[in-house]
Amino acid sequence: MATVDKTAVQQTVRELWEAEILPSLSDFVAIPALSPHFDGNWAANGHLDAAVEHLRGWITARDIPGARVEVVSLPDRTPVLLLDVPATGDDKGTVLLYGHLDKQPPVGGWSEGLGPWQPVLRDGRLYGRGSADDGYAGYAATAAIEAVRAGGGSHSRCVLLLETGEESGSPDLPAYLEHLSDQLGQVSLVVCLDSGGSDYKRLWLTTSLRGLASVDLTVRVLDAGQHSGLASGIVPSSFRVIRRLLDRIEDSESGEILIKEMHVDIPDDRADEAAQSVAAAPGTFRTVFPLHGDTQPVDQDEVELVLNNGWRPTLSVIGADGFPVPVDAGNVLRPFTTLTLSFRLPPTADSAAALEAVRDSLTSDVPYGATVELSRTEAADGWNAPQLAPWLRASLDALSDEVFGNPWQTVSLGGSIPFMGLLARLYPDAQFVITGALGSDSNAHVPDEWLHVKQAEKVTEAVAHILDAHARS
Repeated sequence: MATVDKTAVQQTVRELWEAEILPSLSDFVAIPALSPHFDGNWAANGHLDAAVEHLRGWITARDIPGARVEVVSLPDRTPVLLLDVPATGDDKGTVLLYGHLDKQPPVGGWSEGLGPWQPVLRDGRLYGRGSADDGYAGYAATAAIEAVRAGGGSHSRCVLLLETGEESGSPDLPAYLEHLSDQLGQVSLVVCLDSGGSDYKRLWLTTSLRGLASVDLTVRVLDAGQHSGLASGIVPSSFRVIRRLLDRIEDSESGEILIKEMHVDIPDDRADEAAQSVAAAPGTFRTVFPLHGDTQPVDQDEVELVLNNGWRPTLSVIGADGFPVPVDAGNVLRPFTTLTLSFRLPPTADSAAALEAVRDSLTSDVPYGATVELSRTEAADGWNAPQLAPWLRASLDALSDEVFGNPWQTVSLGGSIPFMGLLARLYPDAQFVITGALGSDSNAHVPDEWLHVKQAEKVTEAVAHILDAHARS
């Protein structure tokens, strides 16, 4: 760390965030760049292209010596934006920095004065969809490259890749990685800024990501709705049938998933990390979410909560169809019920096998012979980080003290970043730094999403030091 001017790095980062990043990031928030899963007409609507062009213009204006900015668009696929910066010294392999520009849908219920496409800077928080998840990433990565140069440090060749389909499961990335394989070269370090941690006092390193499986489950019992007074007791309720099917895959008392293919043995080192994370931020995991009234978390043991979230399968019912709104609900036995089932899987579980097991459980021996339809299926494996190289651990130890004033900690993230599992398979010898400015209360995917600006500044500073340490490793 002594080889780079820490003061110059810090000053460069702060000046860039205040004068250059915040104004442009605010304009980015105003672009309704919905991920393709939520905007079937994304190509015609042009919002993803507008987001790419916005960042392309900003990055190009930075005028980093030798840098090349390129928009890559394969036929019928969402575009990606690349920044390719040559090494300043000995090249230790490509550093691949990652973020995404697509966004979750707006969702109703934003607080007064806030809105999904309305950037608001208030009390050190930038509100708006895509501010924290993770529109800031491209800015932070670019600023980190500038900062390490301003501080007299070194970096290997850096390639920043910003995709536009992450919130849809990154379906186009495999094709782009194949298309760009020669250009990327041998990746030795991956830096992903689409993550975060449990507080804003330290750097959090994500050491695992859960996989996912999802399916729309429909149960049909009638060709058309019937008067409930005439049909009930004769025709089975589609909702009752679906409840019985769900009982096959989840214990409604405990929430335990009953599909054996979704369970793995939790590694000892990850269990130890969970205990250390709880000790570093006690009380956080029980209180961070806005539980209503007297609602309690599923366990009072915080270590168990962390392991539940990072290494055990869970089911969330995230959508429904076949129901009228209550004010329009007549006395009708409905013809069908549809539920969207979203499973989060342990990092090392086989998502394809898990989804197939779900299919078998839901479609065999259906009560009353009701019709079961499964649609919109998706499966993606999780990711478990390799052991940290000595140079990376030493860098994290040093920058944590100098930048954050607190030791770094790890988190087994309950969410998914499909790109990481793909990269781990393509570059098995690479080191991974999965981090970011997100906190559990940053409201990603829900109303009032916000970015902790000072934490984003510190994460940017940390990445600059990691780039320098990698080049000197």
